[in-house]
Amino acid sequence: MRMLSQDDEHDDAAEVTWEDQQRINSFSKLNNRLRGIQEKVEALKQEKEAFDDLSMEFELADEDELVMYKVGEAFIHLPHGRAVKRLERDQEAVDSELSKLTERASECEKSMKELKVILYAKFGRAINLDE
Repeated sequence: MRMLSQDDEHDDAAEVTWEDQQRINSFSKLNNRLRGIQEKVEALKQEKEAFDDLSMEFELADEDELVMYKVGEAFIHLPHGRAVKRLERDQEAVDSELSKLTERASECEKSMKELKVILYAKFGRAINLDE
């Protein structure tokens, strides 16, 4: 065991006001929201990768044959040209959603940084806002 310096002893003495508690709660909500967004981003990246693989398969496929294309939980037969157009539209939708989620994640991170500055300034090492 070691003795605490006087500075360290007073870090825990900071009183938590209602506003401080609201900031802590906001930080927690933003952190949870950010984790959810990051999970969605990872899922969309995997979906985008699958679309890229499918695009390569379409390039090698015979244009006269019908293509089995997954829509929701079912597969439908589509002509090659329509399947390619559908794939392009689905890729654009994933790219759009990915950019929206990335923007929301950066907004959450920005707000979290602002709250971290305020909370660490008041509580110092008495509060842990890192994972």
